[in-house]
Amino acid sequence: MGDRHPRPRLVLVFSGKRKSGKDYVTDLIQNRLGPEVCCILRLSGPLKQRYAQEHGLDLDQLLGAGLYKEHYRADMIHWGEARRRQDPGFFCRLATRGAQQPVWVVSDARRLSDLQWFWSEFPQQTQTVRVQSSEETRKRRGWSFTAGVDDAESECGLDSGVEFDWIITNDGDAPLLEEQLQPILTRAAAAAADGS
Repeated sequence: MGDRHPRPRLVLVFSGKRKSGKDYVTDLIQNRLGPEVCCILRLSGPLKQRYAQEHGLDLDQLLGAGLYKEHYRADMIHWGEARRRQDPGFFCRLATRGAQQPVWVVSDARRLSDLQWFWSEFPQQTQTVRVQSSEETRKRRGWSFTAGVDDAESECGLDSGVEFDWIITNDGDAPLLEEQLQPILTRAAAAAADGS
């Protein structure tokens, strides 16, 4: 198969609500470990790319944080769900294609099927991380409840029924965040060193 990749030594699969700071946390981890050791994989990237192709939309704007993406978000969620029903690993395979680093950080798992795919493909390497923030913090970051988005599986699919390996509280307290990230960084550094 042409899209096979080297087996990662650690796969950190992150999830959390919109505006919980998943990207901020995953970027911090990559900055600490370095891009030669750690890559960030976004499941939403291939989804948005395929959605833009099939609907004749501007991919750069869909990848951004503006109103353009918000205008299409609900339909994009429904379209993505239909794709996942046909093939639950579709977007996971696209996102991991070409990854070479020993540590993979998946920044945006949203459904149990995402976690199940990583657990199935990389059972020894996969660790799950939930990033949570208070509703007040999320509002300060620009979040407001949107019906059809914030109550859809893409936001609620991992709210219960999953025992995460780590839970990170990201409410803007940098020292507390640093303390919570330390065991994850230690585990990632050890995994990367194991293959050296």
